[in-house]
Amino acid sequence: MGGQACVLYGAAEFSRDTDFVILATPSNLERLRQAMADLQAEVIAVPPFESRYLERGHAVHFRCHHPEAAEWRVDVMARLRGVRSFEELWEARTTLAFADWDGVIDLLSLPDLVQAKKTQRDKDWPMLKRLVDASFFQSEDAPTDDRVGFWLREMRTPELLREVCRKWPEHAKAATGQRPLLNLVLAAGSLEDLERALADEESRERAADRAYWQPLRKDLEQLRHDQAKGGPESEA
Repeated sequence: MGGQACVLYGAAEFSRDTDFVILATPSNLERLRQAMADLQAEVIAVPPFESRYLERGHAVHFRCHHPEAAEWRVDVMARLRGVRSFEELWEARTTLAFADWDGVIDLLSLPDLVQAKKTQRDKDWPMLKRLVDASFFQSEDAPTDDRVGFWLREMRTPELLREVCRKWPEHAKAATGQRPLLNLVLAAGSLEDLERALADEESRERAADRAYWQPLRKDLEQLRHDQAKGGPESEA
């Protein structure tokens, strides 16, 4: 669901870790526990690997020590802000198969990945922009209603957003209820005004993400405080 997914969608060249969103059932967490044991992985930082933290929205961070994955980091979450339930994510997922490998890789669908990237972190917004732009350049000659709707909802490059609205004006009119700044494009507003509207849109999403993480950060601060004082270990 993170940088590796962005690589596979063609919007990045490298990522230093692997991020997963999982179904946090007891049996699935046991499977994950065994997988991490096979990778000789240890939990780093806080919180500990417990279902209650995953269900609340925390990420659990692992560092691998297996020789074939030495120092690789794995981050696991069960809930993402503004993103659908796991069951819906799984139903909409993108599955990649490779000619020289027997396995498959399940990725968040592109719309879900873009939604997951709407965080307060500076590094996520350029990646979000590249994901949508890459989708447009890869599929401009083979558009579907779903793809056009996705570009209209998520495009962050002003010139390309203008181009999408020019090519599919009826789709753009229908999408103004979901994204009011499209009215500015349809009214032939200036590029500067559109850039400001996009910046305002980003600012609202960053603020929403900060508000979402505020109580979770308090949890982590308390856990670090308890750890520093040598408090009792968390229950398994």
